[in-house]
Amino acid sequence: MAWRWAAASEIGTSHIKSGERLQDAFTVSTIGDECVLAIVSDGAGSAKFGFSGAWLACRVLKVRFREWFSENRALPEDETLKDWIDEVRDQISMAAVRRETSPRQFAATLAALLIAPKEILALHIGDSAIVGRCGSEWDSICWPENGEYASTTFFITDDPEPNLKIVRQERQYDAFALFSDGVGDLALSVKDRRAHPGFFNPMMRPVDGALASGRLPELSLKLRSYLAGSSVCERTDDDKTLVLLSGV
Repeated sequence: MAWRWAAASEIGTSHIKSGERLQDAFTVSTIGDECVLAIVSDGAGSAKFGFSGAWLACRVLKVRFREWFSENRALPEDETLKDWIDEVRDQISMAAVRRETSPRQFAATLAALLIAPKEILALHIGDSAIVGRCGSEWDSICWPENGEYASTTFFITDDPEPNLKIVRQERQYDAFALFSDGVGDLALSVKDRRAHPGFFNPMMRPVDGALASGRLPELSLKLRSYLAGSSVCERTDDDKTLVLLSGV
């Protein structure tokens, strides 16, 4: 099955007003001959170097997954995945020392999805989300998680260890979406704890219908324009990242 995707990030209006940069980072790529890896990381708005933390999370995990599948066919075990998260934390700690600050200033969430031929593997920390399409319905694979208070969440840099969730499932889905919390208000019903088909189905239709495989540059540009549009910015002032993957 050939996978194709559209993906984009757009800065939130609140960050524009305050003169801050985009804090989200993402990466999507094929891994080996049969897998696709997608990662979304949202740097905390309260963290001075949140984007750097998000970028490091994407970079370290992408490198480790590539190395793993260059030598293995089976998916990595949980302990290996936890070691990789520890490596992200170590990289952040070293960056914090260089900048003479604390790792908390690199706080970032994580939503990572590996799509293999017969199964999926997800890593999740914080309030980003992952959903999958089965038939006409969109199921939650990783639901956004808040901290002790509604306005707080979990980060890779949390001590003594991050609130990491690892999900393994047989692959029953033919499409997926990963997104930061800036998109969550548009795409999720918190009350029903479900994804909105009315949001995802129209968004996924052009990705399903694309003839090319891999990254879809034109649709990614259109997706970025949509995320920057008034219909979205009137509902959220946060950074917004959305990755749409189709295997149809």
